[in-house]
Amino acid sequence: MRKLTPFDTSAQTAPRIVTARTIHTVDAEGSTATAMLIDRGRILAIGDLAACEQAAKGVGLTPEHLDLGEAVVVPGFVDAHAHPLMFGQMMSWVDCGPEKAGSIPEIVALLREAAERTPAGRPVRGYGYEQRNLAERRHPTRFELDEVATDREVYLMNASGHGGVVNSYTLDANGVTRDTPNPEGGEFFRDADGELTGELSDAACNILTGLHGVKIGHHGPNFHLADEPEEHLRQLDAATQRFLAGGVTSIGDCQVTRREFDMYLRLAEAGRLDVRVSMYLLSHLLDEALEMGLVGQFGNAFLSFAGIKFYADGTLGGWTAYFPDGYVGDPCRTGQLYHEPAAYAELIRKAHAAGLQTATHAQSPTAIEMVVSAIEAALAERPDADARHRIEHCGLPTPEQIGRMAAAGIRPVNQTQHYFNWGEGVEQAIGTPGERFNPLGEFERAGVGYTISSDAPVAEPIPLEAIQTAVTRVTRRGHRLGPDDLRISATSALRAHTIEGAISLGREDDLGSLEVGKHADFAVLSADPLAVAAEDISSIVVRETWVDGELRHRAA
Repeated sequence: MRKLTPFDTSAQTAPRIVTARTIHTVDAEGSTATAMLIDRGRILAIGDLAACEQAAKGVGLTPEHLDLGEAVVVPGFVDAHAHPLMFGQMMSWVDCGPEKAGSIPEIVALLREAAERTPAGRPVRGYGYEQRNLAERRHPTRFELDEVATDREVYLMNASGHGGVVNSYTLDANGVTRDTPNPEGGEFFRDADGELTGELSDAACNILTGLHGVKIGHHGPNFHLADEPEEHLRQLDAATQRFLAGGVTSIGDCQVTRREFDMYLRLAEAGRLDVRVSMYLLSHLLDEALEMGLVGQFGNAFLSFAGIKFYADGTLGGWTAYFPDGYVGDPCRTGQLYHEPAAYAELIRKAHAAGLQTATHAQSPTAIEMVVSAIEAALAERPDADARHRIEHCGLPTPEQIGRMAAAGIRPVNQTQHYFNWGEGVEQAIGTPGERFNPLGEFERAGVGYTISSDAPVAEPIPLEAIQTAVTRVTRRGHRLGPDDLRISATSALRAHTIEGAISLGREDDLGSLEVGKHADFAVLSADPLAVAAEDISSIVVRETWVDGELRHRAA
């Protein structure tokens, strides 16, 4: 049997005073300091060196002194919406993102090179392309992926994670023909002549993930392809190190099934869970969670259960978010809802009645309306001024919906790197309303508490890039998305990726800011994100990342 591993015990063995040019506490007053005293993973004092030395003397400590010189310290970044195991899995695939390939022939070349060094029969998998960023402005086809290999599976995942393209071998091996009906909640795409193009979305990915993957009955996409447990463990370990490299110390895993939970337990048992994880169980597990009595946050300082994850619709990047009148870029596509509104409202009612926080993926105004209405109904039945129900991504809420979100205490969890990487594509998909994608400025003016996160692997967990994009709304291709009043200040953006993230996770009492009594989780930066030019924020280097008072990452 597995022994109890008390992995929330602090690894810090000696008290320490840390000094730096500036320490941004991100407390309610926006205070700065130059020194903090930490012991056993907690902050005992913060201010200047003399105050911290006096505090240490007062409790009988003789701390060591770590001087970080001209560096700037901020709280460890909170990535409140990510998929760490999937991110780790993608790291072993071929990166076909915009920095690696700008055209379909370049993608094919990358995949062919991988095929040549992959043992016979092993699949070739790539990720990261966004069709509107390619020179051809379209998805590759199965015939183009046939140039990579015809004797094995080739799968190129779209940047959205909700589908992609496969080669002819993959379709043939799974018996998919032009006459195969689309599964509920997914599509095998066809050209004007009815021929399969190789593109597939959401539930059609069952041919890759298996029958327990993407399904309406499982309440949303489960994207992960199965690997051996030891391989999954290696993937999660590798992903953890990438989060730490970005200065991330706490994560909200927004799609947890038995597979992810098991991997976290194994990582913790091996002493390698170096970031804090709050888990959101996929919604088909709601009844099981209630049967087990999981009716509130449960766990320890490093691994905890936070709530339930739902899906209202698909993704804007993959054109599966629900627009009933069709997409401007393709009027025949409408996307999908994952639930009938009444059925969804009943699920939210059941979770809320038990005291559970919910986090629902919703992008289109129609999907967001379904979520807001369901939460309002649940709150009317059982009032709770601090329920903190979340809307994940919350791409295109109407101004009226934003006002109702403020009244209901609903928290949007946004990903500014989505529009950094493919913001122009939203305009192409739905027209000029796409300029409002992730309207952080509107949230702020309405008094809605909003959070910035990565959605890794949809974007790299690079908080400073996300913060810069929130401040500038300038995309990777240099296009400014929407009017200036959608932008927010660097101070607000830093808060959105630290203390606001902690609030969204229900962890603000011990995470998200550098205050006495909280965990000593912080990032050491080469420059001050609140002082440099907005367009230079993402160039700042994360020199070190500390968790629980101990160094967990140092830049090369």
